[in-house]
Amino acid sequence: MIQSMTGYGKSVLQLPTKKVTIEIKSLNSKNLDLNVRIPSYYKEKELAVRKKLASALLRGKVDFSIFVEMTADETSTTVNPGVVKEYMQQLRKMIEADTSTDIELLKMAVKMPDALKTEREELDETEWSTIAKGIELAIKDIVQYRIDEAASLEIDFKQRIVNIKAFLEEVNDLDGDRIDNVKTRLQKAIDELKVETDENRFEQELIYYLEKLDINEEKVRLANHLDYFLETLASPESNGKKLGFIVQEMGREINTTGSKANFAPMQKAVIQMKNELEQIKEQILNVL
Repeated sequence: MIQSMTGYGKSVLQLPTKKVTIEIKSLNSKNLDLNVRIPSYYKEKELAVRKKLASALLRGKVDFSIFVEMTADETSTTVNPGVVKEYMQQLRKMIEADTSTDIELLKMAVKMPDALKTEREELDETEWSTIAKGIELAIKDIVQYRIDEAASLEIDFKQRIVNIKAFLEEVNDLDGDRIDNVKTRLQKAIDELKVETDENRFEQELIYYLEKLDINEEKVRLANHLDYFLETLASPESNGKKLGFIVQEMGREINTTGSKANFAPMQKAVIQMKNELEQIKEQILNVL
């Protein structure tokens, strides 16, 4: 079962003194590019969070955030009275007393450095245990999102593989006409030269030329790659890199077939195969 690398997961927790929102967003990337933003008092848990995310999401550009909104009446930030008074005294010395009131001085003073002090909140293990469960829920949410997102991709991949197989069958049906066409063109070219030819030598040259244009191996390999793609697509684990490698091999066989075709109707079918494969290539970049 394939997964998309595009996803979103979220969980919201209401703790006794705060509301905690956990968000995970992901986009496609060749490797795991993990960005974690959490409050400073949870920093000691960051490594464990990274390991959990890496284990569950594997690949993609992932943004993980924990947002905390205090809901209690008390606050950990308080005014530093001594510092504020000192700022106000210094400001009075700089300006005329009758041009500014204490209220205006106070407004300026509280914006100065160290006018407010925040007591560092210590990590509460019981609280973190609840948050860790919220992280698990957010991860499950984004994984399910990835699975749902990939469902439409899988349908599209299968349809395009069916289309390529149909064009490959068309190529196979045209192969006999192509060989006859090549023989006729060669014989016509020799006839136009109006020279005598050794029939045995002509047959040898014709066989050599046709061997260079033979596409049986390409057709067999392409058919095998198409089946292997579907087999990998149906495997229990998502493997976008492997699917990408198979698509590359499919492209090689289609390109070689096109270069050897030397027959307009067959080249049209090859172009159709290339078009279908190009659509798969674009979408496969988003598969985990």
